[in-house]
Amino acid sequence: MTAIFFGTPAHADRVKDIARFEGLRANAITGYGLVVGLSGTGDDNLDYTVQSMKSTAARLGVALPEGVAPGLKNAAAVMLTAELPAFAKPGQRLDVTVSALGKAKSLRGGTLLMAPMQGADGEVYALAQGSLAVGGFGVEGRDGSKLVVNTPSSGRIPSGATVERAVANPFGGGAAMLLDLNDADFSTAKALAAAIDTAIGPGTATAVDAVTVAIKVGAGMAERIDLASRIENLDIAAAAPPARVVINARTGTVVIGAKVRILPTAIAHGNLTIRVTEDAQVSEPAPLSNGKTTVTPHSSVSADVPVARVALFAPGASLAELVKAINALGVAPGDLVAILEALKQAGALRAELVVI
Repeated sequence: MTAIFFGTPAHADRVKDIARFEGLRANAITGYGLVVGLSGTGDDNLDYTVQSMKSTAARLGVALPEGVAPGLKNAAAVMLTAELPAFAKPGQRLDVTVSALGKAKSLRGGTLLMAPMQGADGEVYALAQGSLAVGGFGVEGRDGSKLVVNTPSSGRIPSGATVERAVANPFGGGAAMLLDLNDADFSTAKALAAAIDTAIGPGTATAVDAVTVAIKVGAGMAERIDLASRIENLDIAAAAPPARVVINARTGTVVIGAKVRILPTAIAHGNLTIRVTEDAQVSEPAPLSNGKTTVTPHSSVSADVPVARVALFAPGASLAELVKAINALGVAPGDLVAILEALKQAGALRAELVVI
């Protein structure tokens, strides 16, 4: 499949859609836990699963005899992942993703026992527990045949974790608020600073670099929140992105940006088709000649060369002209990728070529 999208002219974007205030970021938290209540699809006595079960049972006052395997086909060791959003407060709920760590075939129907979730600093920021919602399933026959739909070895617990500790946030400190663009661009940073000065007052904002704009503000949190709410709803004309052609080699999708230009060049596209056919011919001897019937091979070779088609580009050819020429050549997705790569190698493609 080839998809070619035309870029649109520059238009106004809300600040909140192209930038974020420094400190307003999510923090990853992870944990290790035990899922129980599975229907025979668990880890089946993996050492660390048995150890986890014994530790959990001991905390609940149940002592398992030494040397006795608890038979854990209905339990599985899992890893937990979640994101702790900015300004998250104790008592708030988070969605948790649960993934099998061992050889559990499915987590469907399981329940996660209470498990701590830690940040990068090793501190516990949330506690997770609850019943799993698993979108996949799998079945297996005695002869080894099996059917698996989606991924039954992972699932989610909506609102399955409770925040226990707040993360310190730098938003309320410092003499200035820092506003970071999602994509580095000097022109957009300058336009953003100018828009803030126009709306709030001259000298309020300064572009620090291609990403950051510093905004003067008082020390009070209420003043910062009021100023941030006004700024994030401003409309600015963001600069056009760099000229770029993105190729997905797996699907054949090609996206060409509006600023892509072609230098004077010519593109020829054609295919040479060679066909070789083998026909057996039978030779019969004349009557009473004592000859033998023989089979002789006969080869037929033909070549089919379609009419060559050449697209000629004038200096600074636009995206519309490029697409028109591509359609005229009847280019298949694989050939289009080859043409774009050849144009880049020839120095005729004025754009960044990205292959993903």
